[in-house]
Amino acid sequence: MSSGQTVRWWKQAVVYQIYPRSFMDSNGDGIGDLNGITDKLDYLQWLGIDVIWICPMYRSPNDDNGYDISDYQAIMTEFGTMADFDRLLAEVHARGMRLILDLVVNHTSDEHPWFIESRSSQSSAKRDWYIWRDGKNGAEPNNWESIFNGSAWKYDPGSEQYFLHLFSERQPDLNWENPQVRTALYDMMRWWLDKGIDGFRIDAICHMKKQPGLTDMPNPQGLRYVPSFERHLNYDGLLDYVDDLCEQVFNRYDIMTVGEMNGASAQQGEDWVGEQHGRLNMIFQFEHVKLWETSHQQSPDAGLDVMGLKDIFTRWQTLLEGKGWNALYVENHDIPRVVSKWGDDKQYWRESATAIAAMYFLMQGTPFIYQGQELGMTNTRFTSLADFNDIAARNRFAKLQEQGMDEAQILAFLGRSGRDNSRTPNAVGRRASCWLQYRYAVVRIECQL
Repeated sequence: MSSGQTVRWWKQAVVYQIYPRSFMDSNGDGIGDLNGITDKLDYLQWLGIDVIWICPMYRSPNDDNGYDISDYQAIMTEFGTMADFDRLLAEVHARGMRLILDLVVNHTSDEHPWFIESRSSQSSAKRDWYIWRDGKNGAEPNNWESIFNGSAWKYDPGSEQYFLHLFSERQPDLNWENPQVRTALYDMMRWWLDKGIDGFRIDAICHMKKQPGLTDMPNPQGLRYVPSFERHLNYDGLLDYVDDLCEQVFNRYDIMTVGEMNGASAQQGEDWVGEQHGRLNMIFQFEHVKLWETSHQQSPDAGLDVMGLKDIFTRWQTLLEGKGWNALYVENHDIPRVVSKWGDDKQYWRESATAIAAMYFLMQGTPFIYQGQELGMTNTRFTSLADFNDIAARNRFAKLQEQGMDEAQILAFLGRSGRDNSRTPNAVGRRASCWLQYRYAVVRIECQL
């Protein structure tokens, strides 16, 4: 650490990410829950964890596994109650650990009361809380493709307009241009912080600012819908929202903040985490993840570009040295298991897991461990479309079929790259019946102690 940097508690922490549906099932219904997390706190403390990050456990219809929130201040019934959460928070703090939550504020569920009121009529007081537009020439307002494939627009027959959804059609985007939206979100954040949580991981923060005018993407290939990242990914003006968020909420608490920043370069990193700016503490950059994804799409059998990976990590380490702080990660709930994608999950499984851990833990920054990563968990095997729970995988399956790929090829592709690989029930606390199946080999904790 540079002598010019302030020593903050989150710079000396190890973070463990929990996907609650898959971590530990305390009541035998096949679904992980908050009490299951509480039951495993001693294990996490023994592991050396300082901070626990829990993926969304808010009330949700679960179209995108909790990232479609219908009530920010209630707990998903399958996960327990607010009393269960309060007990979990108290037990975490009693062990000298801290707890941060996922903060999903680019969009809500279409079942959130705000959206229900917004869609009730074009004259609704909350109409401008979301992004509504008239159609164009009998079709969508523009040709943007959703990140989950298909159009980024959904027609609402009741109010006769389209709403924007960069993700699932059941995840309408909030309109961050509206100060009333920001005020309501800030009030919700303060409610959780006043309850005693220790920070947030901000989901999809890079998408909150959209291009004014929402114009069509260039379409030289004549596609029905066109990937539209340049119209909403880290768009000019986004940092104005972040400055307001930090001034009004984050900087008034001693907390840890980390933003999900797809598309950010190392050169842009200082704008986000440079200590002189007083913005976020850390960001999750995607360059090392995209390196594998790009090579995998070009050639499924392509190995890891080790020198390319080294160059990316070196660039981030060098450019933030003495200026800002890195969030170090190689796994999360949105990408396959690292031993399977970067290493050898068969003959050299243990060596691969050990080498990868040593590689990123010895860099400067705060290391994040995804549940099961400490055990070297690997990708699972998918034999049919029915094996996939992830909405992104199901939509991708349909798109690849439309493009003429046969089912065996699609299963092989999604089997290597699908998000469900990292969402399978955790080998620390698996029950016989689970919401998503996983074929275990030697990764269970009992096999390694």
